[in-house]
Amino acid sequence: MAEPGHRSSRAGEDLGIDSAELVRWTQAFVRHPSPQTARFEADPGVLSFIAGTVAPLVTKLGLPWRSDRMGNLIVEVGPASDERSLMLMGYAMTHPANRMQAPFAGEIIATPDGPAVRGRGVSEQKGALAAAVMAVAAAARGGGLRGRLVFAVSTAGETGRHDAATAIVEALPAVPRLAVVVLGTSGRLALANKGRLDVVVTVRGRATHSSTPWAGTDAIAGARRVLDRVLAIDLSARSHPGLGAATITATSIRSWPEATHTLQDEVRVVFDRRLLPGEEPHAAFAAVTAAASIGAPWTVTAESGPFMYPAEIASDGALARAVAAGCRRAGVPAAGTFFSHGALDAGYLGHVGSEAAMWGPGDSGLWHSDDERVTVADLVAGAAAYRGLIEACLG
Repeated sequence: MAEPGHRSSRAGEDLGIDSAELVRWTQAFVRHPSPQTARFEADPGVLSFIAGTVAPLVTKLGLPWRSDRMGNLIVEVGPASDERSLMLMGYAMTHPANRMQAPFAGEIIATPDGPAVRGRGVSEQKGALAAAVMAVAAAARGGGLRGRLVFAVSTAGETGRHDAATAIVEALPAVPRLAVVVLGTSGRLALANKGRLDVVVTVRGRATHSSTPWAGTDAIAGARRVLDRVLAIDLSARSHPGLGAATITATSIRSWPEATHTLQDEVRVVFDRRLLPGEEPHAAFAAVTAAASIGAPWTVTAESGPFMYPAEIASDGALARAVAAGCRRAGVPAAGTFFSHGALDAGYLGHVGSEAAMWGPGDSGLWHSDDERVTVADLVAGAAAYRGLIEACLG
């Protein structure tokens, strides 16, 4: 896949990649808002994006599809095969519009690297998703598949949990041997990414009027001790050559009762504990629980929140070799590699038996930014590279 600043005139040649159509699809995806809300995968905007925009497109393209129990869209083409199977999994949900101007206009803008489609989610989820649809449709239309090709659109994308991916896998007759999470990675293949465990720590005291603080037990003071102890956990014993050390970060703190002039009797702190490949989440949870146990006069409890598995593939493994072969077939530069500190569904797919990683067109540096965009050249190169990957795996 083309790196920024490197274009291939051969991208899309003889692979059924229609650049004008690809741009139109990308614009249509951007123009149907599907941002993260408090309803997560059940949000009507996310579900209607799949049912009202993606599903009619794949129907028009002649691709057979069905929905699973969470509203994810699943396409399966080609013969079932124990040896040859590949899944491309994209996402429907995007970051909220936030301060981005005209986030859902899907306008074409001029950039130093050529024309680009601008809009929320286009560099993260929706540009890569459009490229994957183009590649899957071209492969199905071309025939000659000698294995099973699965294309899935997940209702997730910003949720930080594996629920939607789990539903997709449960709806398949078999776990695909290879899988690509189609996201904007600046054309690079992720060799590994961290997992994540949220730990919710609740500190309880006793409320009283703030004019007589000695009559109660200050939950905020207890939470301060918990923060100091948990954030001091030594994570230096293990390190990954590409990801470095694990981390722990406090990401949320709330207190109750929500009343003026009142010593707080409950504080809830959420800790984000990033996991390295091979790390045991139960051990990480136990370490946080132990550090948070500050004793009387407070009562402290801890519970596990959302969890995502870490992922890792070999740089010379089956998926990396297939990606390299796909780029050669497509006539685009070889994909670079990188390591991600984010937590993705590749970890879950690896856990259930796929060799999985994220890879796709779109500048990852523009995720969640106020000027999210993807160049047309990168979209075309991305679609061609996905098409080449399908040929390399199943052709």
